[in-house]
Amino acid sequence: NVLVQRHVFLNCSLTESFCIAILEAASAGLLVVSTNVGGVPEVLPPDMICLANPNVPDLVHQLKMAIHRQETDPMDPWSMHKRIQSMYSWERVAKETVQVYKSISARDSQERGGSNGTTTTSTILWNRMLCYYNALDGGIAGMVVAFLSVILTTWLLVIEYLQPEAIIDVVPDLWSTTSWRHDESEERKQRPRE
Repeated sequence: NVLVQRHVFLNCSLTESFCIAILEAASAGLLVVSTNVGGVPEVLPPDMICLANPNVPDLVHQLKMAIHRQETDPMDPWSMHKRIQSMYSWERVAKETVQVYKSISARDSQERGGSNGTTTTSTILWNRMLCYYNALDGGIAGMVVAFLSVILTTWLLVIEYLQPEAIIDVVPDLWSTTSWRHDESEERKQRPRE
């Protein structure tokens, strides 16, 4: 109720990955002014957002421009809402997230030698050590982290020996989208009306 009573939304962040707040503001029909940091420029199209460098003078300048834009050529809140609705949906976000996980899983499977399992644990450990070492540009820090990865991997192998994966109970997959929707609709039908 608060957002729909306004015209401009100001977001002052120094770091931001995906700002839901500016998405909600634009969906409510507000012109967004935000700092140009992280993933903010990718959230909204340029006509819905005024991006400012993360400093006070530029924020003030962009805020004045946004107010002037709203006074001279106000944006239609309903059309903004419909545009946001067409650009984003939680169902699509969930599907894209699943795709990311599947691609990572497939890549991990390829790194381990695919389905034939030809890659050994020592090869995987060596590749990880190199990744850790190179991620920190080598040097002492890279060597320390690579050494710690060997210690942790050794510890995990000891734990795996003491408690093999094969004897751990597997939780059944009960989270199926279709069965969940079906169960929910059945539950609603069975609820007494008030």
